[in-house]
Amino acid sequence: MRFMVIVKATTESEKEGALPDPQLLLEMGKYNEELIKAGIVLAMDGLHPSSKGARVKFSGKSRTVVDGPFTEAKELIAGFWLWQVKSLEEAIEWVKRCPNPHAADSEIEIRQVFEMEDFAPILSEEEIQYKIAKRAELPNQTANK
Repeated sequence: MRFMVIVKATTESEKEGALPDPQLLLEMGKYNEELIKAGIVLAMDGLHPSSKGARVKFSGKSRTVVDGPFTEAKELIAGFWLWQVKSLEEAIEWVKRCPNPHAADSEIEIRQVFEMEDFAPILSEEEIQYKIAKRAELPNQTANK
């Protein structure tokens, strides 16, 4: 099972030019090494503050672009991992071992990634196989069969 592990932003991480404390970077580096040695990491990265981003809002055929920053820092994403683990419980156990990703109280969200077999009730086997083949053409494509 693949899980997106989402590090929520904080007011501090959303500040322009904010960088993590060097000690935290060291601790996170060690944690990431453990994840890599365990063979569960498919992708990982941190994100710049939302002030450098944008949102595209949809309403029917209309598209509206809203530049950051966005309010409610705790609802924003500061970074992520994509993991391949056996269960949600395993993902939770790994997250519990993670250093606090911010100097203040923080939160990490774990969300399961859809796999093609999840779409079996609404897609034919031929459609599923076509989509699997197309995804396999993507560079750095993670397992999604």
